[in-house]
Amino acid sequence: MKTNRRTLFPCVAALTVTFLCAAPAAEPKPVLAKGRTLVFADDHDILYRSGTRRVLHPPTKHPQNPLITEDKPWELAIGWVSVHRDAKTGKYQLWYQAYAGKRAQLKTHECTVAYAESDDGITFTKPNLGLFDFNGDRSNNIVLIGSGVYGDRYCNSVIVDAADPDPNRRYKMAFSDWSVDDKGEYWVGMHVAFSPDGIRWTKHPGPPLHRSFYGAKQVQPPLLGENPYGETKLPDGRVRRRALLPLTHSDAADVIYDPKRKAFVIYGKMWIDGPDGGMGWKHAMGRSESKDFLNWSKPQLVCWPDDEDGALEFHTSPVFIHRERYFSLNQILNRANQGMMDVELMVSRDGFEWERPFRAPFFIPRSPGEQFDSGTIVTTASFITHGNEMRFYYGAYSSGAIGGGTNITGDQQKSGVGLATLPLDRFAGLRSEPQPASAKVKSPPNIGQITLKPLDFYKCRQITVNADASKGAVRAELLTADGYRVPGFTKADSAALRGDNLRHVLKWKGGGINKLPRATYLVRLHLESAEAFAVTFE
Repeated sequence: MKTNRRTLFPCVAALTVTFLCAAPAAEPKPVLAKGRTLVFADDHDILYRSGTRRVLHPPTKHPQNPLITEDKPWELAIGWVSVHRDAKTGKYQLWYQAYAGKRAQLKTHECTVAYAESDDGITFTKPNLGLFDFNGDRSNNIVLIGSGVYGDRYCNSVIVDAADPDPNRRYKMAFSDWSVDDKGEYWVGMHVAFSPDGIRWTKHPGPPLHRSFYGAKQVQPPLLGENPYGETKLPDGRVRRRALLPLTHSDAADVIYDPKRKAFVIYGKMWIDGPDGGMGWKHAMGRSESKDFLNWSKPQLVCWPDDEDGALEFHTSPVFIHRERYFSLNQILNRANQGMMDVELMVSRDGFEWERPFRAPFFIPRSPGEQFDSGTIVTTASFITHGNEMRFYYGAYSSGAIGGGTNITGDQQKSGVGLATLPLDRFAGLRSEPQPASAKVKSPPNIGQITLKPLDFYKCRQITVNADASKGAVRAELLTADGYRVPGFTKADSAALRGDNLRHVLKWKGGGINKLPRATYLVRLHLESAEAFAVTFE
């Protein structure tokens, strides 16, 4: 019997032909430089660097802090904050959580959203809006109350969507509250509300858009098909409820609009299970998105405490997008230290994979002593760029973030809204480092270089560098994509940049970059006792 080789190996010929005819890999498309600012908070835009070290630059807390204090009957404690600045008028609108606790006569008013406004972002007023009655008085700045169904309404995250065709939905808020579904079951989770002006709000009706885990720490996850909802009647007639919902958002969230994905995105705290599999062990970072602010994807776990964190965990991880990067002001909770909370800066390129290069020092640390922000820092996703300054508003307590009761409402407690400011784009800098002595280097110079990835300068007029060269100098040179120096644009041809400036202009003897033939180039910065934060192509 003859054996047909083609029958035994029917795919060999096809595979061989495919292999022989395969096209070479396409060259990557040149990256246009014009209009981009490359910040040095990570190495994504850097081909390589040597003799440098990345240094975090925490923002400076404002000397007038707290900008808003707890001076109203409905403000035993002030927490969550959202801020918006109108680009045309310059007016600031600020929403904050005001906790009244049992001081409120109505359950719906125990934890409300209050409103303040400002012309300069420093001095805020609390207008008497007359929208809600608080203990018989309508002279207050309350703009949203709770459902009063079971626990408290909690947190508030506001975003302004000028592109919404419905003017009554241009202000959008996400918050946590309780509601009852058509089965009569009580659920806590994310709710939303809409407003034409940020003052008069209409809640979207119905049960939570996301239901949250509640009241079952150290309990094993339910079996597939098991009802996660449960009720226990207590001897005093009250009902204790629980929701065994794994991998869900908890009771706080922060919302942004992501132009890359053309979607609203919520980052919120998400419970993860412990070493024994028990639920409610630590908080991590969850993510969900929506095209219409009503239909949200299933929350996805994107970052969690790791080996280096030890007893620490996340609280809530608000995110903002700036200069093509996702930044998170991640709240680091220390349960071993009375729930004290500081803020770590995290970085991502896509909002899913996160880097944590700045664990120490903290980006926004608690203040020392017994100040309003000496115990807990509660950050927000809504940072403000004001001229050459970045403004980060935050809520804060003098106590830890957990425990409740007199820990939050006692006479010793202080709380309010604070502000921390940062020069534009100066999250972190690359600083030149002293080089080790060698046979050729008797006195180690403080030098370093940063070489950027290839860029196309098409239609660029100039390059500016955000750098502090007050103790030295920054020079620059251009190289071809293959690493050869470009005549007339070498380090020796470069004008030395000195002083501390957000916009040093690069200049060479060879003239402006607009005179170069179109190609891809490497920009190399030479640092001499200097620090660089960002490069802008104009």
